[in-house]
Amino acid sequence: MSVPGKKATKPFSSSPTSIGSDEDLKLYCQPCDRDGPRLPAHGYCTNCSEHLCKTCFTLHRRHTLSRHHTLLDKTNMPQTLSHTTPRQPDNFTKPCPKHNIEMIKFYCKDHKALLCSVCVTLEHTVTSCNVNYIPDISGKTIDSTEYQDVLKDLNDMTERSSKILQDMKKMNDLSNKSLTEALTGILKFRKEINQRLDELERQVKKAAKVIQEDNSKNLKTVETACGDVFKSLKSSSDVIKHLNTSKQANDLFMELKHAEQMIKEYEQSVSKLSEFEVKEYNFEPNEVISNLLEKAKSLGTLKCRKLSPGLKYRRCSQMDKICIETSQDRHNCYITGMTLLTPDLLIITDYVNRAIK
Repeated sequence: MSVPGKKATKPFSSSPTSIGSDEDLKLYCQPCDRDGPRLPAHGYCTNCSEHLCKTCFTLHRRHTLSRHHTLLDKTNMPQTLSHTTPRQPDNFTKPCPKHNIEMIKFYCKDHKALLCSVCVTLEHTVTSCNVNYIPDISGKTIDSTEYQDVLKDLNDMTERSSKILQDMKKMNDLSNKSLTEALTGILKFRKEINQRLDELERQVKKAAKVIQEDNSKNLKTVETACGDVFKSLKSSSDVIKHLNTSKQANDLFMELKHAEQMIKEYEQSVSKLSEFEVKEYNFEPNEVISNLLEKAKSLGTLKCRKLSPGLKYRRCSQMDKICIETSQDRHNCYITGMTLLTPDLLIITDYVNRAIK
């Protein structure tokens, strides 16, 4: 919709085929033509390959990112429209991690950092860093060597990650297998302990059984001997009483003398019977075993050994030559072998100089 008293502006086009009138033959400010009213060109920036109006020309000298660009005044500027490779549209959507409300628009080659306008102003000024506006340099990345290298690195990293994951799964399986074997070893050791303790228990019970049998044998011997004595003494006592009651003095006299002799004989036998022992039981635990159980903090030690996928997945952070010559060398080095002992220790054998380095 046109405004009375002001001529409506036409959208600017850099295509020469669009030039069809005297007005179209005039050179206009290209930055303003994209977003604002069409203004006559006052100068030209060789770095940006754009015609600029007076205001944009002045600001171009002051802006941090363009203050060192080469500018041509109206007299020296090209009198035809420049035809440059169109830049990518300025549709920035990635926020700056430091300044969340700002979008990333610039790149610092010196620090290899993506920046927003605030980052450029505060930390990466043009005087100190090589800062570029991303749309000015992004067009070169399509099918570039960098694109191929990064894609290759991403694929390599994916393969390495996948390989490491597979190795971790294998190592985890080995760990679980070793755990099963360790638990089996614990049960076997416990079983051996139980078997040994059962054997020691049987030995103690067997010793107790022997004592019991000895006690029973001694008791049986005493019971038999005492039974014979009881019978003989009672028989003699009954005879003596009968002879005394029947007034058989001669027989009583002889029986008494016989009984006296028998009592002397039995007295010796009974004295020997009193020498038989009956043993009492009292269990005392083995002090060695008691102390061992008391001092033992665990049934055993569970030792762990690290499983590693190895150093073959370690990637060099820097490729360079290594000087292996030393002041003690008498000949040119002749390397016959090497091994990476640790991530920071490379062992090299020098055959000619008879040295390990």
